[in-house]
Amino acid sequence: MTKEPCDGCGQPVRIGGGIGDFWSFSTESTQGITLEFDDGGEFFLCYDCIDRLPDDRAATSEDVKAL
Repeated sequence: MTKEPCDGCGQPVRIGGGIGDFWSFSTESTQGITLEFDDGGEFFLCYDCIDRLPDDRAATSEDVKAL
């Protein structure tokens, strides 16, 4: 199991798969994803932070910084 900090809230987020899960046979899924924004920003965010991004327009790097 590997963890990476969320770029929004800073909390450690589980990244499933890969060699880290080979011997543990962990069945937990990944708890976040990397998003690329139209303004060139790229952020790894947990699902809670993704839910906090605006729904009424395209999210930007500034929206992530505001989290």
